[in-house]
Amino acid sequence: MAYTDQSIHDIVAAQRKFFRTGETLPVKWRIQQLKRLKAAVIAHQHELISALQKDLGRSEMEAYLCDIGPIITEVNEMISGLRRWARPEIHFSGLMCWPSIFTKVYKMPYGVTLVISPFNFPILLTIGVVAAAMCGGNTVVIKSSSKSAASTEALKKFFADVFPPEYITLIDGGHDVADMCLAQRWDKIFYTGSPSVGKHVLAEAAKNLTPVALELGGETGNWCIVRKDANLKDAARKIAFFKLLNAGQICININQIAVAEEIADDFMAELKAAFIAQIGEHAEQNPEYPKLITDAAYDKCVQWAEQYKDRIVFGGKGNRITRQFEPTMVYPVDIHEPIVQHELFCPILPIVPFKDAEVDTLMDIIADREHPLAMYVFTKNMKWAKRVMQTQQFGGGCINEVCIHMMVKGVPFNGTGHSGMGAYHGEWGFREFTHPQTVLKGHTHFNLSLREHPYSGKAGKRKMRLLRLFER
Repeated sequence: MAYTDQSIHDIVAAQRKFFRTGETLPVKWRIQQLKRLKAAVIAHQHELISALQKDLGRSEMEAYLCDIGPIITEVNEMISGLRRWARPEIHFSGLMCWPSIFTKVYKMPYGVTLVISPFNFPILLTIGVVAAAMCGGNTVVIKSSSKSAASTEALKKFFADVFPPEYITLIDGGHDVADMCLAQRWDKIFYTGSPSVGKHVLAEAAKNLTPVALELGGETGNWCIVRKDANLKDAARKIAFFKLLNAGQICININQIAVAEEIADDFMAELKAAFIAQIGEHAEQNPEYPKLITDAAYDKCVQWAEQYKDRIVFGGKGNRITRQFEPTMVYPVDIHEPIVQHELFCPILPIVPFKDAEVDTLMDIIADREHPLAMYVFTKNMKWAKRVMQTQQFGGGCINEVCIHMMVKGVPFNGTGHSGMGAYHGEWGFREFTHPQTVLKGHTHFNLSLREHPYSGKAGKRKMRLLRLFER
């Protein structure tokens, strides 16, 4: 279908008309829709997994681990928690508001929302965000990525089969269609992708003062710090798993490692062994290993490898036909080189040596750069690790672990600064797609004249005494 400004405007208008009927407001109705969504994901999982294989070369196991399973878990959390989350808060109004005793805060949906989803996890980061919007009682228009064409096609059919277009609908197409979508007036926009496009989304949203949530990768990449007292075998095993996942095309993935030079050789030996143990000596020949999303993404990876070929200590080869590129370790890399000041989004892994005694200087340099979406530290020094986690600015992270902080129920997934704004997952997703609406119910009898004129003379003095009393 060829979209135009008018056709997209009509889609938005139909959803706005449906939202104003109030049908999405009852919590019972929302739970019913979430149950339909969950049942549909389970019923269509094979088509969705097949699409991920076509787009990204993901194996069935990896697709279920990273997409289907987390969606089911998250929707289950929403179904069980929504009644509690949506319950109006009741607050004591205070003596100044007498005779009104109680004030309520309702959790109201924004209305008609736009969800712009990325190519790297096209199923999870579409259905997962849509579920949060549904949980909040909104309607949703989805603009999915043109790069993950098979997933977009599968999702378009999926949503069309499960929900009416005035409630949930998916729009496909390229950047021109995305810009036509952004030109509309929305009640909320949720974008997942790069910081550069995030700035564009925010600028377009500002024209209508539309609230925006941005989940971005972090402009200068996510750091992993390996100190000299770390368990090197454990750290290498976890880092290798994470860097292999989706061929490094993950917003919270490790962009670069800083390793204490005292143990750098031992750590690299462990990391090489972990890569080989998990994917084999020739990852680009392993059918389980994912591929890069486009030829352009593959070529960019090749360019980095060519630029640093003299310092590649592991990997460095690829297969352009399958778009698979080996996990590639580059060592040593200075912390001020360009490769560690950009989000790579590929299997290239620069390794920066540092003196363990100067780790705080390293952390100061990292803190001066744009805030990453994730940070990981491996060390036995819990005092230092906790201080890092409580003083550095980033979206979320782990001590002696990677990535699984985002799988914990009840906690937010978010970024800050160039890695994003807003939060979602579970109740945090419900909060992101609702706004608190305060409502005080007044009375027609026993109202105090305290706020009314006169403010001078004896009456004014009495009112002032009461004001000082009430405001203690």
